[in-house]
Amino acid sequence: MFKFLKGVVAGSGSGPNNLPYNIGDPYPSAWGSWTHHRGTSKDDGTPVSIFSLSGSNANDGHLAAGRNGVKRLRTVRHPNILSFLHSTEAETFDGSATKVTIYIVTEPVMPLSEKIKELGLEGTQRDEYYAWGLHRIAKAVSFLNNDCKLVHGSVSLASVVVTQTLDWKLHAFDVLSEFDGNNEASTGPMLQYEWLVGSQYKPTELLKSDWATIRKSPPWAIDSWGLGCLIYELFSGMKLSKTEELRNTASIPKSLLPDYQRLLSSMPSRRLNSSKLVENNEYFQNKLVDTIHFMEILNLKDSVEKDTFFRKLPNLAEQLPRQIVLKKLLPLLASSLEFGSAAAPALTALLKMGSWLSSEEFSTKVLPTIVKLFASNDRAIRVGLLQHIDQYGESLSAQVVDEQVYSHVATGFSDTSAFLRELTLKSMLVLAPKLSQRTISGSLLKYLSKLQVDEEPAIRTNTTILLGNIGSYLNEGTRKRVLINAFTVRALRDTFSPARGAGVMALCATSSYYDVTEIATRILPNIVVLTIDPDSDVRSKAFQAVDQFLQIVKQYHDKTNSGDTTGAASGGIPSGNALLGWAMSSLTLKGKPSEQTPVASANFRCASYLCPL
Repeated sequence: MFKFLKGVVAGSGSGPNNLPYNIGDPYPSAWGSWTHHRGTSKDDGTPVSIFSLSGSNANDGHLAAGRNGVKRLRTVRHPNILSFLHSTEAETFDGSATKVTIYIVTEPVMPLSEKIKELGLEGTQRDEYYAWGLHRIAKAVSFLNNDCKLVHGSVSLASVVVTQTLDWKLHAFDVLSEFDGNNEASTGPMLQYEWLVGSQYKPTELLKSDWATIRKSPPWAIDSWGLGCLIYELFSGMKLSKTEELRNTASIPKSLLPDYQRLLSSMPSRRLNSSKLVENNEYFQNKLVDTIHFMEILNLKDSVEKDTFFRKLPNLAEQLPRQIVLKKLLPLLASSLEFGSAAAPALTALLKMGSWLSSEEFSTKVLPTIVKLFASNDRAIRVGLLQHIDQYGESLSAQVVDEQVYSHVATGFSDTSAFLRELTLKSMLVLAPKLSQRTISGSLLKYLSKLQVDEEPAIRTNTTILLGNIGSYLNEGTRKRVLINAFTVRALRDTFSPARGAGVMALCATSSYYDVTEIATRILPNIVVLTIDPDSDVRSKAFQAVDQFLQIVKQYHDKTNSGDTTGAASGGIPSGNALLGWAMSSLTLKGKPSEQTPVASANFRCASYLCPL
């Protein structure tokens, strides 16, 4: 631990073999003489970026500037400045020559120039993304100049990198130095390493090394010029090769042009302060900037503002650059839901964004948040989770459902709200197949037993249909103990006619689970009574069921007479699959009448009772 800390503070002097990170392939470009590598942690494989700078001896000027950059990056912290993780310095011997290399390890980033090519944004989406990025860099430069009284000295496209969430970060601190404007009598250079900066990026006073003028100028003068260079390179798509190119403003957005010209004023005292640049409401106010800004200060918003914002977000997300939505907005949204700062309507937006991910990405970026949300005490969140369970339920593993999700969902069975009880019941169509036999027998069936006598008739009906659908997931002993009693003793005797009809259908759908003795002594006697039911729909279903079960008994009689006893004790199911399919479709398509497939009139009349309470 001491050796590691020594390396962080002053360079451990150990070679890269002792660096707790693996150095990967380099990017094609980097600021100055640095090389920007991809990298990973040797401990857990976490991605990082590794910057390396080599010199022929320890007194090399580039190395001295590099050490300044390491010191500054380590001590200056800001959300829009590259995050420092580790540094070290190593000596290697190649024959008679000695090479000294500085390594800086940071959060994983890539050069802005490379990310722009990768994203390939065009038109309005490109301009919105550039506005958001420039807003971030202007904030970072303002922090250095106005709050810390520091001068970066080399702001350009090369000094900007992009994180995995597409945030722009400022780095390249080799030239960075204190602004000593109070020491006007001094004639020495204020920026010790300004010789590292290309002449095309230097304002006139820095090009002439006019330190007296620089000290009399505001602390932002040099970096405001650098921001102008960054804006030119960004919109022109070309690296600045000479200062005169900055006069070519054809590619600069009209709303940004006046500020661009003020950043590049020939008089240092008249250059625009970067803190004023971000106040350009016309350029920096767009859908992307406003959306991300709202998400980042969500805790400061009241409930009405949050509710309005999240109801609009699903449609708004479709208009924003897809990669930015998935890499920036989606993580922000997931985090705000997990920590309770987002309103329940945010769940709809989360699932919509999640639908744009691959199944693997959905499982890693969205499902963990959903699983955590099941433990929420917010009833609106619980309702939202259950209403949309068909969108993510199949992605939940059996272990997660049984160990982490079910116990929270099950509280809804006893909720005082009939609407929540029904949503909980219907969610079992997705969750029950993933439950263990122990959970089904020891918990779920007990809850369903209570719901069969619920005060709400629609819930009693849906409970019977659910039992018919999950029959195949019960073991044989449980089926024999539960199903016939649930359908004959309770459902067929319910005062609500659709519940009686559901009981008949459930028996037909599960007919293959009963032996001929149970059919003859327990099922048929109870169904025959319903052939004189006051409700015509129940009577029709009862006659169909009697025919089906009598056919099973007749098949048993024929096999017995012929001496074939194979399967004679068990029933068959000529049409049960169709009924089971109907029940599942009715539940799945709840609330979506326009999508329902036309069914037989008798079935449709019963399905009408499966609507929300």
